[in-house]
Amino acid sequence: MKKKVAVIFTGGTISMKIDPRIDAAIPALSSEEILAMVTNIEKFAEIEIINFAKLPGPHMTPNKMMELAKLIKETIRRDDITGVVVTHGTDTLEETAYLLDLTIKSEKPIIVVGAMRNGSELGYDGPSNLSASICTAISEKAKGRGVLVVMNNEVNAASEVTKTNTLSLNTFKSPEFGPLGIVDNDEVIFYRDIINHEHIETDSIEPKVALIKCAAGMDDDIINFCIETGYKGIVIEALGRGNVPPDMVKGIKKAIENDIPVVIVSRCPTGRVLDTYGYPGAGRTLRQLGAIFGNNLPGQKARIKLMLALSITKNMNKIKEIFEKDIYK
Repeated sequence: MKKKVAVIFTGGTISMKIDPRIDAAIPALSSEEILAMVTNIEKFAEIEIINFAKLPGPHMTPNKMMELAKLIKETIRRDDITGVVVTHGTDTLEETAYLLDLTIKSEKPIIVVGAMRNGSELGYDGPSNLSASICTAISEKAKGRGVLVVMNNEVNAASEVTKTNTLSLNTFKSPEFGPLGIVDNDEVIFYRDIINHEHIETDSIEPKVALIKCAAGMDDDIINFCIETGYKGIVIEALGRGNVPPDMVKGIKKAIENDIPVVIVSRCPTGRVLDTYGYPGAGRTLRQLGAIFGNNLPGQKARIKLMLALSITKNMNKIKEIFEKDIYK
């Protein structure tokens, strides 16, 4: 008996074609049309199509992500479903995948997939990526590994993967640790596993979280704007090891005094933040003020994590524990 995989379509480039009237890609392909290009997949699995949306990646929102998480939870609980594949726009794919990874606890494989070329382009990669994702979803080896992202025949963890290039087919990479495995000859081969798998039990999200990127000479104007306009949390992509220009410190202090958690990550693509330096604006200063360190998360994922953390607690110490349990013992 063939295993059944639910394929949830949310949109993205995988569902787009060029509209000749505007000479640009727009949502056009139906889920049935996309699956029809995945030749011979019926030999491997029974497919159930679930149409969620036709959203370009930039149109995805945190609230929509939570709706999707709820649908996946309902689907994955079914006894007849072996695994779930989610098609998604690549611009925000890593954020949705990370949110799903944090909020869904299941042994069954959940795969997020997209395409870098639309259906009108030569070398349309949607069918290839989708077939590799379905092969991963039915693999016994994929069980219990959390949410996975499968693109270009590479398998990456949702907690580690990021989009690294605006155009390349192999854009999704895990720059810190490399892929978990590959899809070769319709078989998934894993080379390593995730040691620490985090989970945040929540059905809601706090969308009012800002992401600020540091650059030389910045001050606290943007931070003060966030405080004044009711933001509930702030993530700062700091410089290097977790340091900011000194003129930002006053705003960070003010935010924390107003019970707004400030999470510090680095704008560097790899490496964790730590309170190594002690000059004004350095990590030690920020930690003494009560800033929270986000380990090696990029800003966009730290923002998702803070949104979820704020949905279950406003207690600064509990939020700090959610972020720092693997940094400070």
